[in-house]
Amino acid sequence: MTQTSENVTWLTQEAYNQLKAELEYLSGPARTEIAAKIAAAREEGDLRENGGYHAAKEEQGKMELRVRQLTQLLEHAKVGEAPTDAGVVAPGMVVTIAFDGDEDDTLTFLLASREYASADVETYSPQSPLGSGVNGKKVGEDARYELPNGKMASVRVLDAKPYQG
Repeated sequence: MTQTSENVTWLTQEAYNQLKAELEYLSGPARTEIAAKIAAAREEGDLRENGGYHAAKEEQGKMELRVRQLTQLLEHAKVGEAPTDAGVVAPGMVVTIAFDGDEDDTLTFLLASREYASADVETYSPQSPLGSGVNGKKVGEDARYELPNGKMASVRVLDAKPYQG
Protein backbone atom coordinates (compact mmCIF):
# COMPACT_ATOMS: atom_id res chain seq x y z
CA MET A 1 0.00 0.00 0.00
CA THR A 2 1.35 3.41 -0.94
CA GLN A 3 1.37 5.95 1.88
CA THR A 4 0.95 9.63 1.21
CA SER A 5 3.84 11.73 2.47
CA GLU A 6 1.69 13.26 5.23
CA ASN A 7 1.07 9.83 6.81
CA VAL A 8 4.69 8.67 6.60
CA THR A 9 7.05 9.03 9.53
CA TRP A 10 10.66 9.03 8.40
CA LEU A 11 12.94 7.15 10.80
CA THR A 12 16.58 6.27 10.71
CA GLN A 13 17.31 2.57 11.12
CA GLU A 14 18.62 3.30 14.63
CA ALA A 15 15.43 5.16 15.65
CA TYR A 16 13.25 2.41 14.15
CA ASN A 17 15.17 -0.29 16.03
CA GLN A 18 14.93 1.66 19.30
CA LEU A 19 11.16 2.20 18.97
CA LYS A 20 10.63 -1.44 17.95
CA ALA A 21 12.58 -2.62 21.02
CA GLU A 22 10.49 -0.34 23.26
CA LEU A 23 7.29 -1.76 21.73
CA GLU A 24 8.47 -5.35 22.24
CA TYR A 25 9.35 -4.64 25.88
CA LEU A 26 6.04 -2.89 26.59
CA SER A 27 4.07 -5.64 24.83
CA GLY A 28 5.84 -8.48 26.67
CA PRO A 29 7.81 -8.16 29.93
CA ALA A 30 6.26 -4.82 30.97
CA ARG A 31 2.72 -6.20 30.59
CA THR A 32 3.64 -9.18 32.77
CA GLU A 33 5.17 -6.89 35.41
CA ILE A 34 2.15 -4.58 35.57
CA ALA A 35 -0.27 -7.53 35.72
CA ALA A 36 1.72 -8.87 38.70
CA LYS A 37 1.58 -5.44 40.42
CA ILE A 38 -2.19 -5.27 39.90
CA ALA A 39 -2.67 -8.82 41.20
CA ALA A 40 -0.54 -8.13 44.31
CA ALA A 41 -2.43 -4.90 45.02
CA ARG A 42 -5.76 -6.68 44.54
CA GLU A 43 -4.75 -9.21 47.23
CA GLU A 44 -4.49 -6.35 49.74
CA GLY A 45 -8.27 -6.07 49.97
CA ASP A 46 -10.70 -3.19 49.45
CA LEU A 47 -9.96 -1.76 45.99
CA ARG A 48 -11.76 1.54 46.63
CA GLU A 49 -9.09 2.72 49.05
CA ASN A 50 -6.13 0.84 47.63
CA GLY A 51 -3.64 3.43 46.35
CA GLY A 52 -1.25 0.81 45.00
CA TYR A 53 -3.99 -0.80 42.93
CA HIS A 54 -5.14 2.52 41.43
CA ALA A 55 -1.55 3.58 40.69
CA ALA A 56 -0.86 0.26 38.96
CA LYS A 57 -4.06 0.54 36.88
CA GLU A 58 -3.11 4.10 35.86
CA GLU A 59 0.39 2.93 34.91
CA GLN A 60 -1.18 0.12 32.87
CA GLY A 61 -3.39 2.62 31.01
CA LYS A 62 -0.43 4.85 30.15
CA MET A 63 1.59 1.85 28.99
CA GLU A 64 -1.22 0.58 26.74
CA LEU A 65 -1.58 4.07 25.21
CA ARG A 66 2.14 4.09 24.42
CA VAL A 67 1.83 0.60 22.87
CA ARG A 68 -0.94 1.88 20.57
CA GLN A 69 1.09 4.99 19.66
CA LEU A 70 4.20 2.96 18.85
CA THR A 71 2.23 0.40 16.85
CA GLN A 72 0.65 3.11 14.70
CA LEU A 73 3.93 4.98 14.31
CA LEU A 74 5.86 1.89 13.22
CA GLU A 75 3.09 0.83 10.80
CA HIS A 76 3.47 4.14 8.94
CA ALA A 77 7.25 4.46 9.34
CA LYS A 78 9.59 4.55 6.41
CA VAL A 79 13.14 3.64 7.27
CA GLY A 80 15.87 5.53 5.50
CA GLU A 81 16.76 9.06 4.80
CA ALA A 82 14.19 11.80 4.51
CA PRO A 83 13.47 13.28 1.08
CA THR A 84 16.29 15.36 -0.35
CA ASP A 85 14.14 17.48 -2.65
CA ALA A 86 15.10 20.85 -1.19
CA GLY A 87 12.56 23.53 -1.95
CA VAL A 88 9.46 21.38 -1.37
CA VAL A 89 8.01 20.99 2.13
CA ALA A 90 7.75 17.36 3.25
CA PRO A 91 8.25 15.39 6.47
CA GLY A 92 11.93 15.37 7.35
CA MET A 93 12.49 18.91 6.09
CA VAL A 94 13.55 22.02 8.04
CA VAL A 95 11.08 24.70 6.98
CA THR A 96 11.24 28.46 7.36
CA ILE A 97 7.99 30.38 7.03
CA ALA A 98 6.94 34.02 7.23
CA PHE A 99 3.64 34.81 8.93
CA ASP A 100 1.23 36.79 6.75
CA GLY A 101 4.06 37.31 4.25
CA ASP A 102 6.01 39.46 6.79
CA GLU A 103 9.67 38.59 6.16
CA ASP A 104 10.56 39.86 9.67
CA ASP A 105 8.10 37.55 11.47
CA THR A 106 9.51 34.10 10.69
CA LEU A 107 9.61 30.62 12.21
CA THR A 108 11.96 27.76 11.41
CA PHE A 109 10.92 24.24 12.38
CA LEU A 110 11.37 20.57 11.55
CA LEU A 111 8.33 18.93 9.97
CA ALA A 112 8.41 15.49 11.63
CA SER A 113 6.90 13.27 14.31
CA ARG A 114 7.69 13.91 17.96
CA GLU A 115 10.17 11.03 17.94
CA TYR A 116 12.44 13.35 15.95
CA ALA A 117 12.05 16.25 18.38
CA SER A 118 15.35 17.70 19.55
CA ALA A 119 16.65 20.75 21.34
CA ASP A 120 18.24 21.93 18.09
CA VAL A 121 15.04 22.89 16.27
CA GLU A 122 11.35 23.12 17.13
CA THR A 123 9.33 20.22 15.71
CA TYR A 124 5.85 20.37 14.18
CA SER A 125 3.88 17.27 13.22
CA PRO A 126 2.74 16.88 9.61
CA GLN A 127 -0.74 16.35 11.08
CA SER A 128 -0.72 19.67 12.99
CA PRO A 129 -2.67 22.58 11.47
CA LEU A 130 0.51 24.41 10.42
CA GLY A 131 2.27 21.21 9.33
CA SER A 132 -0.59 20.03 7.13
CA GLY A 133 -0.99 23.56 5.72
CA VAL A 134 2.60 23.80 4.48
CA ASN A 135 3.16 20.14 3.56
CA GLY A 136 3.74 19.84 -0.19
CA LYS A 137 4.20 23.59 -0.73
CA LYS A 138 7.20 24.94 -2.63
CA VAL A 139 9.48 27.78 -1.57
CA GLY A 140 7.73 31.06 -2.37
CA GLU A 141 4.21 29.60 -2.14
CA ASP A 142 1.60 30.71 0.36
CA ALA A 143 -0.24 28.29 2.64
CA ARG A 144 -3.36 28.71 4.76
CA TYR A 145 -4.29 26.79 7.88
CA GLU A 146 -6.91 26.96 10.61
CA LEU A 147 -5.99 28.30 14.05
CA PRO A 148 -7.44 26.72 17.22
CA ASN A 149 -9.89 29.65 17.50
CA GLY A 150 -11.31 28.80 14.06
CA LYS A 151 -9.72 31.76 12.24
CA MET A 152 -7.54 31.21 9.19
CA ALA A 153 -3.86 32.16 9.10
CA SER A 154 -1.54 32.43 6.13
CA VAL A 155 2.17 31.89 5.83
CA ARG A 156 4.71 32.02 3.00
CA VAL A 157 7.28 29.24 2.68
CA LEU A 158 10.72 30.88 2.62
CA ASP A 159 12.94 27.79 2.75
CA ALA A 160 12.72 24.00 2.90
CA LYS A 161 15.79 21.81 3.20
CA PRO A 162 16.50 18.28 4.45
CA TYR A 163 17.09 17.89 8.18
CA GLN A 164 20.73 17.08 8.88
CA GLY A 165 20.33 16.46 12.61
